[in-house]
Amino acid sequence: MSKKKSLTKCIGILTSGGDCPGLNAAIRSVAKASMNDYGIKVIGILDGFRGLVENRTLLLEDKMVSGILTKGGTILGTSRDKPHKMPMGGKKMDMTTAAVENIKRMQIDCLVCLGGGGTQKNAFHLHKEGGVNVLTLPKTIDNDVGGTDITFGFDTALGIATEAIDRLHTTATSHHRIIVCEIMGHNAGWLTLGAGIAGGADVILIPEIPYDAKIIAEHLMERRRSGKRFSIIAVAEGAVSITEIREKSDQGGKKKKNAHPEQKTEYSENSTPYHLVEEPRASKLARELQKITGIEARVTSLGHVQRGGSPSAADRLLCTRLGTAAADLLARGKYNVMVAMRNGECTAVPLEKVAGKIKLVSENHPWISAARLVGSCLGD
Repeated sequence: MSKKKSLTKCIGILTSGGDCPGLNAAIRSVAKASMNDYGIKVIGILDGFRGLVENRTLLLEDKMVSGILTKGGTILGTSRDKPHKMPMGGKKMDMTTAAVENIKRMQIDCLVCLGGGGTQKNAFHLHKEGGVNVLTLPKTIDNDVGGTDITFGFDTALGIATEAIDRLHTTATSHHRIIVCEIMGHNAGWLTLGAGIAGGADVILIPEIPYDAKIIAEHLMERRRSGKRFSIIAVAEGAVSITEIREKSDQGGKKKKNAHPEQKTEYSENSTPYHLVEEPRASKLARELQKITGIEARVTSLGHVQRGGSPSAADRLLCTRLGTAAADLLARGKYNVMVAMRNGECTAVPLEKVAGKIKLVSENHPWISAARLVGSCLGD
């Protein structure tokens, strides 16, 4: 079969930021459509922007991306390194020039970046500062990338978190306990809110709505008085209490609705960044509620389980649609955009309108209304 005409001859593709289900499905769809339909050369870049700076690549062929649709993770590897703030020899260095030079040397017409909010910003940085043509796809279980209705990885993580809450109902009922389940999502509440509603959580706490522990405790006591001897609390890792916001404000910090202490990062001797381990939000909350109510509480933190495993059917379909739409844009020479899903259609959104934009849950979102109507306490 003859190839369709393409203004793009060669692309580089990388995955950046945290891993999530659907990355391999997206790599597959971009690569297959680009190679087979348009005859575009596809270069895989290993371990995100660090691999680009260090010139670690491989030529992707059809057989290399066959059979990876159902696999979790990413065959290219990933990292959270930024091209302009990259740990090198114990320091953070601007490696933008090195990245741009490698792109030019490989004669890459466009760099395709699969990632979340940070990746969108890093890709835009390469375009703005280095004149590189880029194209991105929105990936994250947090579903917080601006400009798109949904990100790939979210549906799979939502299913995992919902199933976990389903299972917690069994032990909570048996032992008449409060069980606090901590769910990922960074500073956005999409994952916790969705899983909390779908799993029938009695309390749902998200970053966008600061919570009051006393209000939650009263809700739990009222449930007990009405004969309901267990409660499930779904809490986002970025949830914050009203008390914490007040304390931060009193200390001179900037007061904001989703105020959340930044996670500290340090560097090891080999210059690899690692995050300091902090007490989970769920632990602090469970201890506080147990003290107020006198009801036995237990904690479950789902952690990275939510980011692993095979992508759901919905995510596989989403990745395939976004990836093939990306190939069509590449063939037409339409660069510096993010391929978004809006109202059920793939749409090219200028990257300058996406970079740095975070999509949070609004107070009047239908999911919020639905949660309140079925009796879930949102802590306010």
